[in-house]
Amino acid sequence: MTTKTAGPSSQQHQSERLAVHSDTSIGIDLLTPHKDPSNPFAFTPAQLSSLVDPKNLDLLVRYGGLDGVARGLHLNNIHRGLCPTDQITSAVTLDDSIDTKDDTAEQQSHPFGPTNTMDCRTTIFGPNVLPETKAKNVFQLMLLAFRDKTLILLSVASVISLVIGIYETVSVKEYDSQGNQIPGLKWVEGVAIVVAIIVVVLAGSINDFQKDKQFRKLNAKKEDRLVKSTRNGIIEMISIHDVKVGDILHLEPGDIVPADGIFIDGHNLRCDESSATGESDAVRKADWRVCRDAALAAEKEHSLPSSSLPDPFIISGTTVLEGVGTCLVISVGIHSYHGRTLMALRTEDEMTPLQVKLNGLAGAITKCGSAAAVLMLLALLIRYFVGFRNGVPTDKTEIVGDVMSILVLVVTVIVVAVPEGLPLAVTLALAYATQRMLKDNNLVRVLASCETMGNATTVCSDKTGTLTQNKMTVVAGTLGVSFRFGRTGGGEHTSIADGVDIQDIPRDAKLVQILNEGIAVNSTVFTGKDETTGQPVVVGNKTETALVNFGAELGSEPFERIRQQIQVEQVYPFSSDRKAMATVVCIENEKLYRLHVKGASEIVLDMCSSVLTLDGVRKELTKAERLHLTQVIQGYASQSLRTLAIAYRDYHGDSSCWSSKTTQKEDTPFNDLVEDRGLTLIGIIGIEDPLREGVKEAVRACQLAGVFVRMVTGDNVMTAKSIAQQCGIYTTGGVVLEGPVFRRMSEDEKDAVIPRLQVLARSSPEDKRILVERLKQLGETVAVTGDGTNDGPALKLADVGFSMGIAGTDVAKEASSIILMDDNFASIVKAIMWGRCVNDAVSKFLQFQLTVNVTAIILTFISGVASEKQKSVLTTIQLLWVNLIMDTLAALALATDPPTEELLNRNPTPKNAPLITLKMWKMIIGQAIFQVVVTFVLLYGRILNYEIEDVVLQTIVFNTFVFCQLFNEVNCRRIDSKLNVFHKIWNNKFFIVVFFLCVGLQAVIVNVGSIAFQVTAINGPSWALSIIVGMFSLPVGALVRLIPDHWFAFLFRNPETRRRYLGEDYDGPIRPSVYMAGSDPDNHGPDSNVEAKKPTITTATPDVVVSSA
Repeated sequence: MTTKTAGPSSQQHQSERLAVHSDTSIGIDLLTPHKDPSNPFAFTPAQLSSLVDPKNLDLLVRYGGLDGVARGLHLNNIHRGLCPTDQITSAVTLDDSIDTKDDTAEQQSHPFGPTNTMDCRTTIFGPNVLPETKAKNVFQLMLLAFRDKTLILLSVASVISLVIGIYETVSVKEYDSQGNQIPGLKWVEGVAIVVAIIVVVLAGSINDFQKDKQFRKLNAKKEDRLVKSTRNGIIEMISIHDVKVGDILHLEPGDIVPADGIFIDGHNLRCDESSATGESDAVRKADWRVCRDAALAAEKEHSLPSSSLPDPFIISGTTVLEGVGTCLVISVGIHSYHGRTLMALRTEDEMTPLQVKLNGLAGAITKCGSAAAVLMLLALLIRYFVGFRNGVPTDKTEIVGDVMSILVLVVTVIVVAVPEGLPLAVTLALAYATQRMLKDNNLVRVLASCETMGNATTVCSDKTGTLTQNKMTVVAGTLGVSFRFGRTGGGEHTSIADGVDIQDIPRDAKLVQILNEGIAVNSTVFTGKDETTGQPVVVGNKTETALVNFGAELGSEPFERIRQQIQVEQVYPFSSDRKAMATVVCIENEKLYRLHVKGASEIVLDMCSSVLTLDGVRKELTKAERLHLTQVIQGYASQSLRTLAIAYRDYHGDSSCWSSKTTQKEDTPFNDLVEDRGLTLIGIIGIEDPLREGVKEAVRACQLAGVFVRMVTGDNVMTAKSIAQQCGIYTTGGVVLEGPVFRRMSEDEKDAVIPRLQVLARSSPEDKRILVERLKQLGETVAVTGDGTNDGPALKLADVGFSMGIAGTDVAKEASSIILMDDNFASIVKAIMWGRCVNDAVSKFLQFQLTVNVTAIILTFISGVASEKQKSVLTTIQLLWVNLIMDTLAALALATDPPTEELLNRNPTPKNAPLITLKMWKMIIGQAIFQVVVTFVLLYGRILNYEIEDVVLQTIVFNTFVFCQLFNEVNCRRIDSKLNVFHKIWNNKFFIVVFFLCVGLQAVIVNVGSIAFQVTAINGPSWALSIIVGMFSLPVGALVRLIPDHWFAFLFRNPETRRRYLGEDYDGPIRPSVYMAGSDPDNHGPDSNVEAKKPTITTATPDVVVSSA
């Protein structure tokens, strides 16, 4: 492909002189052949990496240029690429690679192998994956969990208690009333506390280990993507993890380069290397010889190397902004520029906003619990030492033991007060949700987006592929001015009996021949294999695929054969700015050049001054014909067809516009070719893209959930409006705007029209970004879908960005929070459900946790102070068991409730809504009062005819307290005012298992763990009493839900606080789901400027459509 790299001696001298600095700065000899007998290639990974970091054009020249590097990598034919079945049978040295005279003979003198080429490349240069961060094992996680200060404090106290218990057991003999010695078991409580601490630490660390394992799987999934490569002469899609050194990669706009490489060929290829160099200017890529000549010319003129000079190095992690090209991979994985950068920047995952908020709440609860514990410590110690007035115990160990018992109890209160389960609950909920969301085709890249999506108030959705199937077919069109055709065969496509059938279009017409040529060369599709059937299929952009299939119906030669017959001079890839794609080809050996253009119909039509007839005659396009074609475009658009205009223009070899290009070897700007509007129109094509199944229902579900759906598309305004009407997005009273009109509006005009804006057509990515920015400033929580490179800013700016897993570019995926694996709008509805499910799960657990916290602290404090022996009704080990239930098992049970359709029957939660709502406070306080009253009645009411210190009564009280928690766990499955707490309970297998596991463990504790838990086996009536009293948590919960919220309005003196908790005249974001004619949005408060200015646009114009129905 390329010529030999030998250049003038002066150039070689300059290259050698400049390369010396690179060698010394890197610290290795880059020009000395390696001595590794296991490496059959001419280069080591370090030598190839040195080409890119820093960019070293002189070293590339010394290596023999592109051909030299290819030879050194055993790549004999760059156009063929690697062949997975090839064997390496000889080694090549660096000297062989640089020597261009007779590399074949030299390579034969270094026998090697044989070994498979792909395996050998992986062994020497490594895979294109970064090594996983070393995961913490269970023991390390246990150590981290044990570093909790309260657990350390409790451990110290338990060890002291254990030592004293052992001493008392050995030294102090106790006898019963019969004179029999009582077995010494004072050490049991200390052992039981140690065991309980171990169980708590184990439960937390094992859960953390499982969570880490799940997120590693998710990360592996989200980092994988497909890239286009040439292997064995065939273009195919491969995983970036399978990219090898020596592969030939194809680069297109929006691609994030997966590996370092050297430019082979291409058109107008420019990369954004700001992520690597910090420079914002796009860097032009060119053949290495062109770059060498440019650098030498700049040096000869004594000018410093400029960023405006092209270079041949493709840096991994950078973004392709425009143009197309191919490159030879030279470094992958940890040896690539991006890989080394990522290895140096590895950090721990950040907490989500909800986790941060809950950690703050947990800290506040801990402080309250600690304050109560300190107060309790002072009260118990004062009471204990005041009791010395009746006599000081003679046994000093008894005093120490009593004081230690008080300390252990106080520390246990702190342990119970610390809600470790709050962060655990949100972690479990997020881990469970992200795993299940993946099954629903939502790949979560940013964990915080999972919870944010539940409160989204508006969705700005693309049309193509998201609302529609992205299965495009040409179903109608107009060739020239008046030759109309349609697809009348029926089937799954729209039947348009307008003009002749597609099959009746004359195949030999000159216009058809030019049309077929333009379809073939002015596209980026290629032939690949269907993953399921293995049959050849056209792969690429769906619109171009539809055109290629249409060309085949017209009897065209295979598009790849046409491309081989015609020399492509320059390519202008589709861009959202010009809404068109163009390709320049050479027709007659530099005597005739032809520009093929396709793009948005009204824009391309505006570039045309003539039209082509069927027999190939160009004639001037009159005003009447232009108006007629505009009506044709609108007619197709009103039938929900995407319209494209196809045009061309011929340039003769002496044309100043094109001859300058051929002599200067520089790209001619697209605007220079069309600025005189001299294109010739070939025809208007109507392409059908049917709605996705279920999209109407999904849009309706969003609207019922209080989520406003807007369509933001680059399509024609009529097409967009028609599709939006079918989806249910465009409704009576709504507004349809075109992007340029929206962009020119003042901020006040935008704010006035946005509440009614349902469709933004013919919009650019900048229009989408502006819309998102204004919506956020109006207080909305915005979700956005995007698939293009230029959608990146809007996706990044949105609260939640959805990129397309199938049609999306790498840039869009990197900028997004969630990837829609099936590009389907219905998956967004599932994301809303899961987001609300996560938020509800945390609220459920928070309600349960705080109830236990409040009750346990009150019971322990009052009973401990009231007891003559300073003994709480709940012992340390019993409190630790309750702590285990609420911190770990309840978190698992309540965090795994699957989402239901009911979640969509309410409005989103406002951004400044309280973490603990009034309904939750009612339930927390109501259940705490019930549990405290029940416990004290059983303990001090003498209704069971037991003494307060009787172990049977203590056991019944403990058993009843635990069953109150278990049934309150069922009660906490609802955080609204509905009464059915058993709704779809069987759908959550985790909840059922955890509930009955806790019941079983409680039965074991009461009947077997008498010594450790200081309980005794109780009879059947006592069990029935505990369970029945515990079950009363359910009717108590129902009664609390029936209490109206407004009864508590007097508690909130501040009007803003009252609005937050009671929702009265709440000044929150605008959340209209459907606008009806004549119904303006509600007044949003005196400070809101949304209604300050009504839309000034009241009539339909070419740019604006306002519903009048």
